[in-house]
Amino acid sequence: MEKTISIFKEALKNIISNKLRSSLTMLGLIIGIMSVILLVGIGTGATTNVTSSVKSLGTGTLTISIDSESDTTLEYEQIDDFKKINNIENVAPYKNVSGTVSKGTLTSRGASILATIPEYINVMNLKIEAGRLLSNIDIENMSKVCLIGNSLTDTLFENTKIKDIVGQTISIDGDKYTVIGVLTKTGSSMGNNVDNNIIIPFTTAKYLGSDTSINNLYVKVQDEKLIDMTTKQIENYLERNLSITSDYYSVTSQDSMLDTMSDITSTLSLLLGGIASISLIVGGIGVMNVMLVSVTERTKEIGIRKALGAKRRDILVQFLVESLILCILGGTIGVLLGIGVGTILQTFGFNFNSSSGIIIISFIASSLIGLIFGIFPAYKAAKLNPIDALRTD
Repeated sequence: MEKTISIFKEALKNIISNKLRSSLTMLGLIIGIMSVILLVGIGTGATTNVTSSVKSLGTGTLTISIDSESDTTLEYEQIDDFKKINNIENVAPYKNVSGTVSKGTLTSRGASILATIPEYINVMNLKIEAGRLLSNIDIENMSKVCLIGNSLTDTLFENTKIKDIVGQTISIDGDKYTVIGVLTKTGSSMGNNVDNNIIIPFTTAKYLGSDTSINNLYVKVQDEKLIDMTTKQIENYLERNLSITSDYYSVTSQDSMLDTMSDITSTLSLLLGGIASISLIVGGIGVMNVMLVSVTERTKEIGIRKALGAKRRDILVQFLVESLILCILGGTIGVLLGIGVGTILQTFGFNFNSSSGIIIISFIASSLIGLIFGIFPAYKAAKLNPIDALRTD
């Protein structure tokens, strides 16, 4: 025990006596560890953010898309046929319509116009912050009314309270549409940014050059556990009743989209972590170089210690401990800086999630670097012949 303490004291003494060299040696490791924690943390944070956004809208939603090249399209009157399928609670057709959205001199280039029916709000689990929802009367009368997403209130109605927006008009391709409601801030779902949507009655889309045919529907199921069975039933209905082959339609769920997005973001996080890990290898090479220099500088010291009875193992352990301490110190500082910088980035809107797993892995990696890259210099020092070492100037 006393011998071990003596080795650690000697190692710390040698590190402290060369402060600048030790600091520069640790710098590569500090940057490497910090980069790994930051990049993986940002990637993990993005994954968590996407997952929570999708889950907040519910996972019991299916999207039916029929290829426009198919000979078959649905008409508005056929929507009720889908409700007869077991486990389907509600169905909402929708159309993406193009048009220029403006309010006076203000124009929103990011607004998406969605034509749908009142059931859409229920299917997508949306909420209204002010005003009212679409009604069947709006559908029947092809009323020029709309609901607007929360983000559009800042773009089209600067410095206007949400409740005061209801009743005002906006222009879509030159036609006036009355704002009947403002949606609660929601986020993205099924690849659609709801907060940038302008929702109009499905039948009103004809004023914007659209027909009444349907190629896309959202379906809400009653029991999420039976979503796979429901998907099969919908596919059977499309193929048998509407004669649409599988090449011309797709039925997807939020779960499948969530799995795909999670796979993509996880792969991205691993890629970023791999890129950042390259700097750890560079840092390890730096440690090895510095330790080799240290061996050269201390050749005479090694010769004296061997002459006084020090064994090869003692010299080997001495240099390994020095390398290990350098890397552990560098790793610790890198971890702290990585968490600190990540926390600061959160205040600027970045999604950062520092998992304990990646912190532990980073710390272990820095320790392993100290051992692996310290072995060669330590071995070189241990095998020095004491007579040759003492002759060194």
